[in-house]
Amino acid sequence: MQLFGIPNCSTVKKARDWLAEHGLAYEFHDFKKNGISQPLLENWLTQTPWEKLINRAGMTWRQLSEAEKSAVVDKNTAIELMLNKSSVIKRPILVKNGKIVCLGFSETAYKEQL
Repeated sequence: MQLFGIPNCSTVKKARDWLAEHGLAYEFHDFKKNGISQPLLENWLTQTPWEKLINRAGMTWRQLSEAEKSAVVDKNTAIELMLNKSSVIKRPILVKNGKIVCLGFSETAYKEQL
């Protein structure tokens, strides 16, 4: 399994703690250090809509100008934004065998999926 996010995000910390408490091994992918690739984003967008992959409640989104926000209108413009500002991606993203298992963290969802 892979867990994608940024280490100082409180929601990512909750997910990492939960996985550790349940003895589940995973590889952590830090968006800040390792970035994100267009092919990976395109893969994810075959599994979930771009509107769910962008975290509109997060600080990165809120700090965008109105012009930047209104420019995100489809998959391609969403990918462009996520490539330029990876912290706008909803996190954590838990992936197993190339498939998104959970988007965000919910103890209930993790229990059900894992």
